[in-house]
Amino acid sequence: MTAHEPLLKPVPIADLRPTQITVGFREVEKKRKRFKELSARAGDNFLGRHMIPSVLGPKGRHYIIDNHHLARALYEDKVEAVLVTVVADLSALSKISFWRFLDNRNWCHTYDTVGVRVGFDAIPTSIAKLKDDPYRSLAGELRHAGGYAKDMTPFSEFLWADFLRGRIRPKTITDSFDDALARALALAKAKDAAFLPGWCGPDARS
Repeated sequence: MTAHEPLLKPVPIADLRPTQITVGFREVEKKRKRFKELSARAGDNFLGRHMIPSVLGPKGRHYIIDNHHLARALYEDKVEAVLVTVVADLSALSKISFWRFLDNRNWCHTYDTVGVRVGFDAIPTSIAKLKDDPYRSLAGELRHAGGYAKDMTPFSEFLWADFLRGRIRPKTITDSFDDALARALALAKAKDAAFLPGWCGPDARS
């Protein structure tokens, strides 16, 4: 794969295509808050340092392969365009070949809001249509709380989200996120989670 090529001409966020179905809306809100704090003093510099990686797909469209939460947060804050880094030009591929290529490289995540794998056509066509997976928010907060380490495994947060999905009730996340996070922290230290990326080992007291 060639080196990433930053585009100096901003790309409208409305034109960016997702490569996954869900994000964690709670995590999106945290990024919105952070961006508002930075934009008051250095918003342009922040955007210049946070280029979004994309691949060129059919019809030359930009499909982003990371930073979906940031893209959605900027969209919610009415930011019109962002800089992108082109990882690969796949515009010559047919639509099905394009998605198969992305799937083979772990550049797309075709799982719905309940963690079930679905077809490529279920992936939304715009950042605005991304759906909420509360377990993805919980997994993100779990990492920030030290429940597991940042890992280069593709979609590692989604793997943790699926682990938590069968062990913490949705109502707990909705009604008491702090309680859900406390439960997630305990689960993250158990040996049942040892297969997950970034696992930090069992609690020394256990």
